[in-house]
Parts: sequence; structure tokens; C-alpha cells
Amino acid sequence: MSMSMSEAIAAIAAPGSPFEVQERDVDGVTNRVFVNAPATLRDVFNNARTNEATFLVYEDEEWSFADVMLEADAVAYALVHTFGIKKGDHVGIAMRNLPEWIISFAAILSIGAVSVSLNAWWTDDELAFAIDDSQLSVLICDAERMNRAAEHCRERGVPILATRLDDLQPVPPGVHAWSEAITYGMPMPDAEISPDDDATILYTSGTTGRPKGAVSTHRAMSNAVMAFASGAAVQGILRDPTEPNGGNPTCFILIVPLFHVTGCIPVMLSCFTWHFKLVMMYRWEPERALQLIERHKVTSFVGVPTQSWDMLECDNFQKYDTSSLTSIGGGGAPAPAKLVARVETSFKKGRPNIGYGMTETNAYGPGNYGDDYVSHPTSTGRTPTIIMDFDIRDDELNSLPRGERGEIWMKCVTLIRGYWNRPDATAETIVDGWLRTGDVGRIDEEGFLYIEDRAKDMILRAGENVYSAEVESSIYEHPAVFEAAVFGIPHERLGEEVACVVMLREGEQLTEDDLRGFLSSRLAVFKIPTRVAFTTERLVRNPAGKVLKRELRQQFFN
Repeated sequence: MSMSMSEAIAAIAAPGSPFEVQERDVDGVTNRVFVNAPATLRDVFNNARTNEATFLVYEDEEWSFADVMLEADAVAYALVHTFGIKKGDHVGIAMRNLPEWIISFAAILSIGAVSVSLNAWWTDDELAFAIDDSQLSVLICDAERMNRAAEHCRERGVPILATRLDDLQPVPPGVHAWSEAITYGMPMPDAEISPDDDATILYTSGTTGRPKGAVSTHRAMSNAVMAFASGAAVQGILRDPTEPNGGNPTCFILIVPLFHVTGCIPVMLSCFTWHFKLVMMYRWEPERALQLIERHKVTSFVGVPTQSWDMLECDNFQKYDTSSLTSIGGGGAPAPAKLVARVETSFKKGRPNIGYGMTETNAYGPGNYGDDYVSHPTSTGRTPTIIMDFDIRDDELNSLPRGERGEIWMKCVTLIRGYWNRPDATAETIVDGWLRTGDVGRIDEEGFLYIEDRAKDMILRAGENVYSAEVESSIYEHPAVFEAAVFGIPHERLGEEVACVVMLREGEQLTEDDLRGFLSSRLAVFKIPTRVAFTTERLVRNPAGKVLKRELRQQFFN
């Protein structure tokens, strides 16, 4: 007789299990926690330092776990003894997906400092804001981000440690070349770290324009890694014994940025914790991904639905052997039911999956896998999970019964502790240990969660959060603009694309290309509207003066 989901979770969480769960009070809030979760991430990294197995593959480079930790020790030593970093100091990482990103992350957290992830796609102005907002003591970056941030860091007295500068001579003032600042063979400095110490700040776009720094603790992140692994264990129990499981060692391919919570925790940190191989891509290219999957026998593909779609649409898809893949999916945006069906039928052994997590939950949340996903392709998974509780509430914060639509609330030990220097936003978002997601949804009688709308004025473009207010604010800086409204419109590949309707001032002229060029120095490229409509009429509003974006969408882009 097959197990139910709840029975499988109970078996995984039972006393004596590696994923044993107990209720504990953390900062006045009772949550289910993993008894065997690492106390701190320094423990995770220490457990990898003698492992000679391959950890990272990047282009022609291969790094063992021991190699990564040898380098991390040297970086940590330099941070403490050259740059004077102390426990609790903030150290930024701004670079594309490189081995040095992961090395820096391990070094920063191992000495009790706080790793601040900076979006590698940000403009000079966006980087400058985050450098100031997070109060960085040091910035670690690659050559491209160094060029964007060097002047601002020099003005603020923030030293830069820059990697891969081979073609840059001389090194700008205030910049320390990685190869010269790091002395190999130096020991990892001692540090006393507790589970509830701050570990990371990841920036998430804000509804008021500027992003907010989401602060996570060692406890939240280590429990998130355990939670993802427990989900895989549950699926292992539920798997049909006749279903092929691949037989290859677990290997992930990194196709999303490390500065995003998905790339950082369920992918990279899971590989660091459980000693899995991680194949890193220089940039997302579907055919290159297929080549790497075949060459390295990748088993797990975690990205946004756009990337699964891209792979299936690749002209040479059938040319490559993808039989090692057992899991294809991720999160960041809803997947069309058509895509779920295509993934299910296009891979020999790989099954589709999707997860609903946020920066504020350290990416953890309900997941929909295999048979459940095929039969419920519009759901994001079953609730509750092994350590996360859910509630659907109305505008008066009352809990709603199954089937009714309201705001999704989540409660879990993996939640961030709050937003950096934003007590107002923290109090608004985290209430008595519950996270207000701002998403509107329902839970059916079987416990499946469905996300039906977003209360926040947000666009999900290929897994990237784009907040309308931020884009509108930049558009309004153009002197020819009188009114503007930004919203998302459906896009088969991206999920949504950014669209805007602009009313120009009388006598002014502006083209789509002019507007995009103006915005290119103010916004990351993924935030710039790809669909633009101009009007000579005032934007339609309701009696309260709120722009009716639904009507604008239908009028101009239907």
C-alpha cells in the first residue's frame, strides 16, 4: 500500500531520523525546526574542507571542495588581517557566477561577517544605493562590477577586492587585486558564531521604488537547506519503485544567479552541504546547457520556467542525451500547464517540479513534484510542509476556510529576521512570526496551494521581480512625460513582460527607443519596458484617483 504525502512527511520527521523535527521557541516564536541542522554555516563549510571530490566545474576549471576551502581560508584571513573585518561587518559580493563568488561567500560567513549579495545586473546608480544602504565595509567584485562601483566606493572609503583582472592595468585606486591580496596557506581565522547571528543580506525589489535588504540568520539558512533535502527524501519514499531514478550521482547545473536566493540556497548551498557536484554556466545559453547536462550527467535542473522552455525549444534538443536528468523545474514564476506537460513527455527520466519560495523564506516553500504536478499543473504544491505552516486571510486578517481566496501567509523557521534598517517594512511584512506574502491564493480540500494574483504591484519577468513603482519613478524623470503606468502583460516564454502607457506633456515628442535609452542608465535591463504605448489622453482612474491598469492593459495591449 502506497504512503500518502502526510504519512511520508511524518516518517521523515520522526525521532531518530536525519530529518527529525521538533518544536522550539526561536526569538519568541514557536516553529518546527530540524534537530540535526548545522548550527552555523561555518560548520557546513568546515565539513567540506577535506573532501577532494569535484565540487565546482566552471568552463575549463575544476575545483574540489578542498580547493574551494583552501582559497576561502586565504580570503577570510585577508578580510580579517588586511581589511580589518570583524564579526557583524557587512561585506558585499558583486560579480557574475564565478567560483570566487562561492569562495567569498564561504569566507565571509565563516568569520561571522555578513555577506551582502548585490545584483550583478544593476546599474551604477543601483549599485551605489545598495553599497550605501547596506553600509559595506568591503566590496568583493569582478572586473565589470568594479568598473561600475569603483568611483562610488572610492568616494565612500569602501575598499574593493577584485578578482579576474588579468587584462586591467593599472589597478584603480582603492582596488586590491585578488591575486596580490590573497596569501595561500593562511589559516581560517577563529570566530564565535551563534545560530541567530546575521548571515546574509539579499536585496529584494521594493514596492516604493528602492530595494530592501532581507536579513537572514545562520539558523534560517541551515534549516532551509535541510528542508529542501527533506523534500527530496519525501519524494524518494513516494516514488513508484518501477520509475527509473537515473542511477547517477547528484549533480546540479547553476543556471540562475548566485545573488538570487534560488541560486544561493537550494542550489549552491545545498551542493556545499551535501557534497554534490555543481556545474556553473558563464551565461544562460540553452544549447550550452544541454551540452553540459550530457557531459557531466547533470541530474537536477533548477531555474525559472523560461529556461525549461528555452531548452525544449532548442533546435538541437533531440541531439543531446538528457537521460541523467531526474528533476526539471524550479520556481520564480508560474509555469504554463502546457510547459508542465512538455517537460513530462520530453525527458526520458526527468519529472517536472515547481516551488513557491521567496527571498523572505530563504527560497523555501511548498513544492509540486512529479505525478502531483502533472495532475495539478496550476498548483505550487501541498500544504503544510514538513516545517512550514500556511494560512489564507482576508483584509481584516481573519483566517479563511479551504477554497476561499485571500492573502497567503507563511510561518517557518526559515523566514528572514527582517529588513535591514527598515523596521516599518519589517513590521508590515512579518506579523507574530507570520510572513505576509502579498500574494493572493487559495488552498483546496486536498491541501494544494494555488497562487491566483499578486496583491503587490509586481511583475514577474523570467523569475525577476519588477516593481511597477520603481519603473514608473524612473519614467517620470523624463521631462517629456506627464503620466505613466507600468504593468505586466502575458508572455509565452518570460511569463510576463514589462509594459507601460505614457502620456506626454503637450508639445513634447518621445519614441519607444528614446525612452528605453533614457531608462538604460537608471534601471537594470530586465526592468525596462519592452512594450510601450503613448496616449494623448489622461490615464483612466477610479474615483479614488488610482490608475486602472487592468483597463489600460486591455485597451492598449489586448
